[in-house]
Amino acid sequence: MSRFVSVALVGAALLVSGNAFAANYNAAAGKATYDASCATCHKTGMMGAPKTGDKAAWKSHIAKGMDVMVANSIKGYKGAKGMMPAKGGNTKLTDQQVGNAVAYMVGLSK
Repeated sequence: MSRFVSVALVGAALLVSGNAFAANYNAAAGKATYDASCATCHKTGMMGAPKTGDKAAWKSHIAKGMDVMVANSIKGYKGAKGMMPAKGGNTKLTDQQVGNAVAYMVGLSK
């Protein structure tokens, strides 16, 4: 019975803490990737990219959660207001680097 209780408590803690997947990304490390590969579009809104820091523009994206935002950033995305090529057009980026950059932008845009 105590193992069941322990598992239940851990599961509840994960639910309460929010998206455990998001904890796998390092926003501070994402700044370098953002500066090198993401800022071109996300600073200016090119191709409909939500501008970094624009809380209204990011609200609907953030509501989808980190899993969706990172997946869309890795594989590419076409939305009602624009599009994003896979990995922002820099196919040399790792999935981790993309996730870190997304976490960086989200942190500035909440």
